[in-house]
Amino acid sequence: MTSTTKEKRGTFAWALWDWAEQPFPTIMQTFIFPVYLAGAVAAEGTNSDALLGLATGVAGFLVAIMAPVFGRRSDETGKRKFWLMVNTYLLVAVMVAAFFVMPDPSFLLFGLVLYGVGSVIQESAFINYYAMLRQVSTPKSIGRVSGLAWGLGYAGGILLLCISLFGFILPGDIFGIDVTDSLNIRIVFLFCAIWFALFSIPLFRTVPEIEARAGLKNESILQSYVKLWSQLKSLHRQAPETLKFLISSAIYRDGLAGVFTFGAVLGSLAFGFSQTEIILFGIAANVVAGIGAAIGGLIDDRIGSRAVIIISLVGLLVAGSAVFAFASAGVITYWIGGLFLCLFVGPAQAASRTFVSRFTPPGREGEVFGLYQTTGRAVSFLSGFMWAGSITVATIMFNIKDATIFGVIGLMIILLVGLILLLQVKDKPEVYA
Repeated sequence: MTSTTKEKRGTFAWALWDWAEQPFPTIMQTFIFPVYLAGAVAAEGTNSDALLGLATGVAGFLVAIMAPVFGRRSDETGKRKFWLMVNTYLLVAVMVAAFFVMPDPSFLLFGLVLYGVGSVIQESAFINYYAMLRQVSTPKSIGRVSGLAWGLGYAGGILLLCISLFGFILPGDIFGIDVTDSLNIRIVFLFCAIWFALFSIPLFRTVPEIEARAGLKNESILQSYVKLWSQLKSLHRQAPETLKFLISSAIYRDGLAGVFTFGAVLGSLAFGFSQTEIILFGIAANVVAGIGAAIGGLIDDRIGSRAVIIISLVGLLVAGSAVFAFASAGVITYWIGGLFLCLFVGPAQAASRTFVSRFTPPGREGEVFGLYQTTGRAVSFLSGFMWAGSITVATIMFNIKDATIFGVIGLMIILLVGLILLLQVKDKPEVYA
């Protein structure tokens, strides 16, 4: 086998991990596990939405604390792939454990802990996964490779939702699983664990581990935090525009997350979609987002990551504003406007990852992607606050009933602020020695 063939296999294996890990964001974080916790597990009258938010907040706080140090240590010790593998199979264990969350209020705390712990593990895995991007691409192909991974991820989400809905959940499902004790729902989590475990194998077999830095001295976690401050100052000196981008992207990426996080709520409460209709919309959303990510990746290599992000944010602002303005037209607005939103989410996410990778000083990828995760988590309260705040203002100050649609305004404000900050970042940031 030629070296070129091996490199291509490594590139595809890296991108395939995005497909492999889709069960967690698609099934465990968004469409099925949280709905199962809130509906079948929680007792009637339990403020389950708030409890899920609390679990997410605690997880975000832990990631914000741990991400930069863990990323830097994986760079220095030469254990980037090792820690990705550890986090991958810990996440598999979380999904297996979710099978044992019975539809009984006594299991709610257990389910919430799994939800939060899984979020921490997933975010930690992303640090090392993103840092590998330079290992499997060239300066000319980095945008295309990143877009391919995002596209595969969305494709995996589509297939997972289809199998879950038609194979396990709908009446008369293909596999004929017993619905007693919600077995037909819980077995989806086992299926997801098997999916992740199998499809992650190619990366661990084909992508090489990085080498440890020469002369490395052992240091404690506490010493790592002490050293972090000096490294932040050196990053500001060595790559100031990269640091500025981390700040701007933290804002708009939270807006992107809000589009998906509250999309199902918007469809259900503002447009009257049922759970089945929400999942069907999720399938369509993943199709559109995947196409957008793939196209964005191709354009990225031609016009640059920053330009792709700017175009995507403008598209999101136009589509989101249209959803709000034409909400009275009914479900057609949600289908058309919502899918246009998804079309631009994919390229914005993929190009953001590529932009960081393009202008990160060599050897500091894990550290910088740790900061990338940290800055995003540091403002992760924004989308929830602006969503709830916009609805509250519309309800209390303007006496508007069923004001869910006003949450869109809050998300658009976040995206607009992120866009304004991004415009202050240079198109081709300098990286100094």
